[in-house]
Amino acid sequence: MKSTKILLAEDDINLGNLLKNYLAAKNYETRLVSNGKLALKAFNEDIYHLCILDIMMPEMDGLAVARHIRHINPNIPLIFLTAKSQKDDVIEGFRTGADDYITKPFSMEELLYRIQAILKRTANATGVKEDLYKIGKYSFDPVKQLLTFEKDTTKLTTKESELLELLCRHRGSILERNYALKTIWIDDNYFNARSMDVYITKLRKYLSKDPSVKILNVHGRGYKLLT
Repeated sequence: MKSTKILLAEDDINLGNLLKNYLAAKNYETRLVSNGKLALKAFNEDIYHLCILDIMMPEMDGLAVARHIRHINPNIPLIFLTAKSQKDDVIEGFRTGADDYITKPFSMEELLYRIQAILKRTANATGVKEDLYKIGKYSFDPVKQLLTFEKDTTKLTTKESELLELLCRHRGSILERNYALKTIWIDDNYFNARSMDVYITKLRKYLSKDPSVKILNVHGRGYKLLT
């Protein structure tokens, strides 16, 4: 069985080594780098299952690294390490496609839980699903994470695909916000709720070629997919 490989970018070497050793003890093969440019170089040199990026790093910050990584691999899970004062950066991080964030100082156990939750969710991405959903004139393959309109195909990120599939499963009825947040983001906190709003906006844009397809806001409840 292949080990899970994690790319860890943290410019605080003491914290970085502490995290690397802890994750190694939990059987995660972890490569530690100390700045953004080295993180991008390391990502291009190997295949990883998950990346943990400190937002504030020299050479290139975590947000810029995440944008480059997303261009190379739109589906790899990303976790940001952030200071309490970096709320705006967290929102921007979610716009780049981050899966989660954790605020310093944090416990090793909390980070481990978040890693396990994300890896479990992404590993189950090929679980019990319909082979293909028809959404108006679109077809959606949740396994391959492809959304197709006529001859145009869009490759969705893992979170975009998971959210669209939940909407499809609840088609014509309300997808409760808290249910979606706890299913996909694990936690229904403020930052994750803002992140989901960003993803809903992205999905509306992807589906805009067919005017019969709508994702409605249901005030105080959630969203409804109509086709």
